[in-house]
Amino acid sequence: MSFVLHSRLAADSAYVGDFPLCQLRLAHADIGPWLLLIPRKPDIEEIHHLDDTEQQSLWQESAIVARCLERLFYPDKLNIAAIGNLVPQLHLHHVARFKTDPVWPNPIWGHLKVGHRPREQAQPLIDQLRETLAASGLVIKA
Repeated sequence: MSFVLHSRLAADSAYVGDFPLCQLRLAHADIGPWLLLIPRKPDIEEIHHLDDTEQQSLWQESAIVARCLERLFYPDKLNIAAIGNLVPQLHLHHVARFKTDPVWPNPIWGHLKVGHRPREQAQPLIDQLRETLAASGLVIKA
């Protein structure tokens, strides 16, 4: 059985690239940047469903994404979470938070009411992320 991205994740985000284990996507929500790290493993809903090696890979890739967000955007705080109440497919949210964002200091989940990031702003952000993460093993599928 092969990896299939959940339809809601596909609809709510744009492809950035692939690490050895995970696909990286940029959420369409106009906050953050808000990145999603999704292991490309079929039928995985929880971190402990990954084997030990895959769990280590997930944490390493998560740390790479977190360092990238800090380096590029200097957030006041990073929110990293695996919630999965609406989308059961395992995915880690990485949200760069700023004291100026619309719901600070509350968590974005259940409080956020923002629109989609305009496409003309999303693509340069995706390009910037790809360029920065290329040295960390991010691969772009054509």
